[in-house]
Amino acid sequence: MNKNISIIGSGFSALSAACYLAKDGNTVTVYEKNNTIGGRARQLKKEGFTFDIGPTWYWMPDVFEHFFNDFDKKPSDYYELLKLSPAYQVYFGINEFITISDNLESIIATFEKEEKGSGNELRKFMSEAQSNYKIAIEELVYRPGESIFELITLETAKKAYLFFSTISKDIRKRFKNEKLVKILEFPVLFLGAKPSDTPSFYNFMNFADFGLGTWHPKNGMYSVILAMEKLAKEFGVQIQTNSNIEKIITENGTATGIICNGEYIKSDIVLSGADYHHSETLLNKKDRQYSEKYWESKVFAPSSLLFYVGFDKKIKNVEHHSLFFDTSFDNHAEEIYDNPQWPKEPLFYASFPSKTDNKAAPEDKEAGIFLIPLAPGIEDTIEIREKYFNIIIDRFEKLTTQSVKNNIIFKESFCVNDFVKDYNSYKGNAYGMANTLLQTAFLRPKLKSKKVKNLYFTGQLTVPGPGVPPSLISGKLVAELIKKYN
Repeated sequence: MNKNISIIGSGFSALSAACYLAKDGNTVTVYEKNNTIGGRARQLKKEGFTFDIGPTWYWMPDVFEHFFNDFDKKPSDYYELLKLSPAYQVYFGINEFITISDNLESIIATFEKEEKGSGNELRKFMSEAQSNYKIAIEELVYRPGESIFELITLETAKKAYLFFSTISKDIRKRFKNEKLVKILEFPVLFLGAKPSDTPSFYNFMNFADFGLGTWHPKNGMYSVILAMEKLAKEFGVQIQTNSNIEKIITENGTATGIICNGEYIKSDIVLSGADYHHSETLLNKKDRQYSEKYWESKVFAPSSLLFYVGFDKKIKNVEHHSLFFDTSFDNHAEEIYDNPQWPKEPLFYASFPSKTDNKAAPEDKEAGIFLIPLAPGIEDTIEIREKYFNIIIDRFEKLTTQSVKNNIIFKESFCVNDFVKDYNSYKGNAYGMANTLLQTAFLRPKLKSKKVKNLYFTGQLTVPGPGVPPSLISGKLVAELIKKYN
C-alpha cells in the first residue's frame, strides 16, 4: 500500500532510502535544511575551483554497483569513474615516501623492497582480508542489526576468533617495518576507531584498499550525489532544500508527521537520515530511545579540521591522495580518543583532485584539500584553525621540498563548529559512530525506533556504520524494514 513518507536529510543514506522507498511505490519527500543536497557530501565552488566538502575517497566500487544494479542501472549511466594510478602515497619524512600502486602485485613488490619477506606475508594477509570481505559483504553488512543471530552463520563461526584480536596486533605480528604497519593500519581509520580497538575481522578494509583499488568519479564525489538525486527523481521523489525540521510529531506512540519551517506536514512514516542524536532531540523526551548518558558513553569517529585551498601553480611531489605520517600515529590517536585535545604533532591528509580532474581547478592551478583528524567536541576558533594551517603547510613544504605558501589564492576552512551548525552533528563528529567490537551490527543504534511506531533512522550512527558505502547500504536496509513492518 502506498505510504506518504517524509525523509529528513539528503545525504547518501537518505537519498539511498528515498530511491528504494519510491521504487516500492511510496510517495517520498526529502527535506534538506541546507540550500544544497548531499548532507556531508556537499560541494564548494570558488573562483573556478571545485572541492568536495566531505568524502573524497571512492572505495568499495562493488557497493556502488550493487546500489545502481538494484534499479537496473550502472554507475556509468550517471558518472565516469577513473581508477587512480597510483592509488595514493604516504610520506614519512623529507622526500621519503612510499607510493601505493593500483594493483596488488606491484604493492607486494613495494612491501618486499621495504622489508624482506613481507611481500609473501602481504599475499597471505590479503588472501585472508579478501575472504573476510566476501563474508562481510555477502553475510553481514546487508543485515539490519535487529538481532545477534544475524551474525551467526557457518562462515562467521569459523572466523569468530578474529573478533577477539585487533587489527593492530594482527598486523604487528606479521610486519616489523613501522612504515608498512602504518600503511596497513590506515584503512580502518575509515571505520572511525583506532586500529588497536578494531577487531581483526575488519582487515577486509585492506582488501577494499589494495584489492579493489582507489577510484575517482569525474567532477568529484558530488557526482554520485547528483546521480542519486537524478535516480530518485526518476521514481518521483520530491526534494525540498532550505527545509529545516523543527519537530517530529507523535500521537499515542506513533509518528504522524513533522514540523518543517513552522508548517505541519502529515506523514504515514518519518525516516531521519540526519544525525541520530539530533533526530531524537526532535522528539518529546518520553519518545527518545537513547539518553544523553548513552551517547556520552559511545566512541565516535573523529571530527576534522579541513582546508580548501586554491593554488596559483601546480603542486609538485604529491599524488591525488597523499598521507603525511611523519609524526606519531599513536600519539595523535591518543589525542583523539583517550585524552581529547588538539594534537601536538598532527598527522594529516592532502587531496589534489585537479591532478586527476581538470575541472577541479583552472588551467595551471591546483585545488588542494587538507584534513587533520580531531577529537569531536573540542574547542574550535578561527585562531586555532589558523595556527594549525600554518603547522601543516610548513610541514608540507618541508616534506615535499617546495614552497607553496606564497601561491595561495584563497583558503576556506571547515571544523567542529561547522559540523554542528551545518549537519547537527553530535559533538561535531565528521562521520558517525566508530565501528568497535561493542558498537557493531545489532549493538549500534537501531534503524527502527523501539518506542515510536512508523519512525525510522538511517545513516552513519546506525547500521552498518560510518563511510559512504555503508551509508548506501543503510538506506537499503531501512527501506527493507519499512516494507517489512508497514
